[in-house]
Amino acid sequence: MSEHGQAPQDDVSSLFSVLLPDTTMTDLLDRVTELAARTVGNCTFAGITMGQDGKMETPVYTDERSPRVDQVQYDTGTGPCVEAFRTGEVLEIRDTATEERWRHFCDAALEENIRSTLSVPLDVSGNRTEVLGALNLYSEVPHAFDDEARASTEAFAQQAAIVVANARAYWGAKEQSEQLQRAMESRATIEQAKGILMAQSRVTPEEAFQLLVRASQRENRKLREIAAEIVDRAQRPSA
Repeated sequence: MSEHGQAPQDDVSSLFSVLLPDTTMTDLLDRVTELAARTVGNCTFAGITMGQDGKMETPVYTDERSPRVDQVQYDTGTGPCVEAFRTGEVLEIRDTATEERWRHFCDAALEENIRSTLSVPLDVSGNRTEVLGALNLYSEVPHAFDDEARASTEAFAQQAAIVVANARAYWGAKEQSEQLQRAMESRATIEQAKGILMAQSRVTPEEAFQLLVRASQRENRKLREIAAEIVDRAQRPSA
């Protein structure tokens, strides 16, 4: 349940409000992760696994730890996100410190202070026949997701999958692919901006990312726009 006592699927109607001609697939997926991270109790951050050109990627996320730990799964070809996407099954790690499956992933998760995860397929049909991706929830506490959280997240994910499927049909497969590619390019720009801030302010990668997040919130602009400005300023020749 959310902090306001509202189940995440109750918020899914707000996803429809962003289906406008100038709204990209990336913006829609951003909204899905933000809603999930905000409304599911004990969820520290969220991300989405999607397929792109035969590879799995994390184009949207609410914390940079998500693509880092997800990449471990993509590199090894195994892990809860990968298998939820491939099989359409809901997969949970109750405690990364004791989980015997996916040990390589769990070790990487522990290094990022991730103690439990929940991976839910974005399944349009509800019977594992049309899985568009996987919604991945991460928590810094073990045994974070109870039966109620799992059930409400599954309901939310299926409704979100229908919205994403409708958007995909609206924009077309080619444009979706281009938008997801731009999302990956945005991620690269964010990494560049972090490096610049680390050098300028002598901060850690996590602190640099938080500087970007705070600037995004303060100026009410997308994080990738803030990052692009920082990179652009750094590349300008000094007067």
